[in-house]
Amino acid sequence: MPTNRLIHEKSPYLLQHAHNPVDWYPWGTEAFEKARREDKPIFLSIGYSTCHWCHVMERESFENEEIASLLNSHFVAIKVDREERPDVDRVYMLFVQASTGGGGWPMSVWLTPELKPFFGGTYFPPATRYGRPGFREVLTELAKAWALERDSLINSSNQVLAELEKYVRAEDSSSGWLNETPLEAAYNAYRRMFDTRFGGFGSAPKFPRPVVHNFLLRYSRRNPHSEALEMVLQTLRAMARGGMHDQLGGGFHRYSVDERWFVPHFEKMLYDQAQLATSYLEAYQLTGDEALGATARDIFEYVLRDLTGPEKAFYSAEDADSAIDASRPEEKGEGAFYLWTREQINATLGQPAADWFAYRYGVETGGNVANDPHGEFSGRNILFESHTIGETAAHFSIPVVELARALEDARASLLALRGERLRPHRDDKILTGWNGLMISAFTLGARALGESRYLSAAQNAAEFILSRMRDQSTGSLLRRYRDQQAAIPAFLDDYALFVQGLLDLYESSFELRYLETAAALTQKQIELFEDRDHGGFYSTDAAAGSPLVLRIKDDDDGAEPSGNSTAALNLLRLARITGREEYRATAERTLAAFGRKLANDGSGMPQMLVALMFFLAKLREIVISGSRGEPRVASLLNVAWRRFLPDSVLLLADEAGRSSPLLPGAADKHPVNGAPAAYVCHNFTCQLPVTNVDTLLELLK
Repeated sequence: MPTNRLIHEKSPYLLQHAHNPVDWYPWGTEAFEKARREDKPIFLSIGYSTCHWCHVMERESFENEEIASLLNSHFVAIKVDREERPDVDRVYMLFVQASTGGGGWPMSVWLTPELKPFFGGTYFPPATRYGRPGFREVLTELAKAWALERDSLINSSNQVLAELEKYVRAEDSSSGWLNETPLEAAYNAYRRMFDTRFGGFGSAPKFPRPVVHNFLLRYSRRNPHSEALEMVLQTLRAMARGGMHDQLGGGFHRYSVDERWFVPHFEKMLYDQAQLATSYLEAYQLTGDEALGATARDIFEYVLRDLTGPEKAFYSAEDADSAIDASRPEEKGEGAFYLWTREQINATLGQPAADWFAYRYGVETGGNVANDPHGEFSGRNILFESHTIGETAAHFSIPVVELARALEDARASLLALRGERLRPHRDDKILTGWNGLMISAFTLGARALGESRYLSAAQNAAEFILSRMRDQSTGSLLRRYRDQQAAIPAFLDDYALFVQGLLDLYESSFELRYLETAAALTQKQIELFEDRDHGGFYSTDAAAGSPLVLRIKDDDDGAEPSGNSTAALNLLRLARITGREEYRATAERTLAAFGRKLANDGSGMPQMLVALMFFLAKLREIVISGSRGEPRVASLLNVAWRRFLPDSVLLLADEAGRSSPLLPGAADKHPVNGAPAAYVCHNFTCQLPVTNVDTLLELLK
């Protein structure tokens, strides 16, 4: 079997292409020098290992000898894992979106030897079809254009790049934009987008966007008579009932093909699990609805079981495609691992449990997917909550408790049987930023659900990052770890999301080292990424030597929160915890740098709006005084932990806390007559300390 240079890489995505006949190069100096030396344009292909259409383009084009020969003769081919190199992905995605009106993966971009883009798109079929130009034809035409019309292509790339530079440099560092107006405008925009029938925002395909939940839940606290909370609750409940939620194994698939959350695109991403767990937990804190808490538990059990490595850090993703038949592992289909026939249900569960299960989860004899244009689900079923447990119990005239127990046993049996199937490919690289998101989710789970093992999971992952993915001599973070190797200088979002996780760990464990490390990494982040002239943070370190044609300040709160939004909120939290005005000043400069966009298009930056709300809110500290392991201290902490308090910081004034320079608010907070006490402080003025749980509860209302 032939191999190319990708065989020496660590990225699972690059390794998937290591046996293509394409003469692939990884992103780096060797490829750039070859392009300049041979005066060839670059073909840049960007994707990730669990990307369905990336697999399709590989099978159709990159494994095709004729197309590979065309690529190798006329271009220098570079393959990039977008999850390893979001810096490269952002630059060329900006170009593809600007030039085509859309984007996605696989992303296909043609560059000059100086890395300037001149043509781009996403998936190309091997020959023209579906209204898309064929990859073979595109390669032929671009090779001809490079030979005959090179000056025109180069001029075009220079003009496009100049326009993109203007776009990314557009900024307004005036704090005059920082008021309530963007909050109201974004809320009304989400109301217009909301699907009142099925929940979610927009039409099919429906992607979960937890950053919107973050904003709306906090908005509902400021405006309790708004519809913000109900929009989130309807969405979360509909998602939990649908096929996008893995009804057996927990966790959520990437998105729903239809508008009712039924037919998913079956890949599972760590960042979705982390953010959706947080959404369900915050909604649980607000409502007390145990079903919301149970969905968060399902997510955590999935992550602990299937996305946690032996060293206790979290893997990145699982693929949508999996083997249809164990005897032919090379033949894969979308969601094959998750689908069931009625016959399989009957054989595994027997009667009457099979009928109960089928009624509850929508299983039909001929399959339950009516709209199946590619025939992928023929005769098979996607499990979803077709009926509630109460409806199912009434339909079969059996007690709810008996039915619930039987269904739980049935789910366990089917999950065990499913575990014997060939699993989807798992991307086992460890990313600092995504682990930071999952650390935050597990810490919230520990607080809201009272589960100490969730706190242990968060601590284990944090310790891995700090011991294996941090340069001990410089204090800098690395982005990716796989196969015993940590590499790639971390980007802004890695720093911001991991610092967020450390701050959440402090407020869950009160170990000062987490707070100290969060402060140290924030200083490193400011040193590496801050735009000191105009405010905000660049996504990349200018000194890292990355040959990017643009240095971008990412502000897109999309599938993941942007580094700038997360950094702004971290800085505000640190300012409130430590009393250091320089943190607040840096946060204000960051918010001001994006102020015009917040005012004009705040719905595109929901997590930045979360930071803005924190900035505008009254300062509130909750300080618990006493020893960490003392039961009465735990009772007071639980009052705060179980409530949704997004505008507060929680500190522990034990002996170490009172003497820490990072906790000036704890210095004078002592137990009252030997009893642990809670101090609730607004704008640097504290109410009288309370020692009673009920009294604290009243204060926090």
